Amino acid sequence: MKDYSDLSAFTDKKLRTLRNNINNRLVSFKSNSEKSLKALPPSHMLHGLDEAQCKALLERVFKELKTRG
Repeated sequence: MKDYSDLSAFTDKKLRTLRNNINNRLVSFKSNSEKSLKALPPSHMLHGLDEAQCKALLERVFKELKTRG
């Protein structure tokens, strides 16, 4: 799992990409059961995050994007 403790260090483009990836992952969580959910490769930016962690990170990303205008 990557370090997301300081989202202010991310560029706007990286934050938007992260937001899109999280949204796509949350859709996967909703549409698939735990057994059929695709495991992410270790190189993926969301590797190791469960649904609750993705939701929490998405909230932080939204807040960071709002502060930037």
